[in-house]
Amino acid sequence: MKVLVINSFLEQSHFDLIKKTADSLKLNCHFYKTEKDVAPKDYDAEIIYGFAPSIVKTSKNLKWICLPWAGVDSVLKPGYFANEDCLITNSAGSYGVSIAEHMIAMSLVMLRRLNEFFDESRECKWLSPREQKSLKDCRVTLLGTGDIGTSFAKRLRAFEPASITGVCRSGKNDSGYFDSVLPVSRLDEVLPQTDLLAMSLPATKETEGILSKERLALMPDSSYVINVGRGSAIDEDALVSALESGHLAAAALDVFKKEPLPKDSPLWKVKNLLITPHVAGNMTLAYTKDKNTQMFLEDLNNFVHGKSLRYLVDKKLGY
Repeated sequence: MKVLVINSFLEQSHFDLIKKTADSLKLNCHFYKTEKDVAPKDYDAEIIYGFAPSIVKTSKNLKWICLPWAGVDSVLKPGYFANEDCLITNSAGSYGVSIAEHMIAMSLVMLRRLNEFFDESRECKWLSPREQKSLKDCRVTLLGTGDIGTSFAKRLRAFEPASITGVCRSGKNDSGYFDSVLPVSRLDEVLPQTDLLAMSLPATKETEGILSKERLALMPDSSYVINVGRGSAIDEDALVSALESGHLAAAALDVFKKEPLPKDSPLWKVKNLLITPHVAGNMTLAYTKDKNTQMFLEDLNNFVHGKSLRYLVDKKLGY
């Protein structure tokens, strides 16, 4: 059985570990940095760990692809796979630490208005203290309670917020880091009691435009929004209006409807909007690379021994 590993972010130590595991399982493993480097003779691989749209769209021999990131919406379009029965796993469980730290950082920058100090310090301005807010006693709502949301809630606990409310499709999360978890059908109830809304949703039909103009209006004046899930979840025009009118104190976006964000997008000019170029996750932390590799190897062992894949994506749900 042939395995392709296509990844430019992993270290040699990760490739060595994958090679050692593949050898022990009697697998023929080939390593490439990008899909364009893949030799034509290896297009018949049964397993791919990485992103390979050309192979996926042409090879009926492919039985399983493990994507090294969390979002899978780009590969769930009808007709994307030559073999429609190909199994898909993702690496959602490896990004919680990285993205949760990003969310904590953005929360503190907004509430403590650090971006204003940073901007003005570049002009050599030494300013007096100004009114700030704190995560302590803050009412936080997490729209999305998967690995990312739970990892954020876990770290948020140390800041003593007034409440941490989770909102998700099932309305369930038994991690112990939330004060309460509600189904999405009750989102409108919790928004008026939300000082900080943190979003980490996948891209599905149900999540598209979930933070609409009407729901933004439900949030208290001077509240905050963070989005690290998918840009499709927010009405960007309505967000701009809410920020420019002062209804929202600030927002931090790492994801957008169109990426890279076009130069003529009005989002660039909103002063109380923090923009990062989809870098909250990515394979930039050593922990993320290690965990990502471990997850693939766990399911590689499961696949070879005919067991269910632990990180299997439900194609109907979209995650």
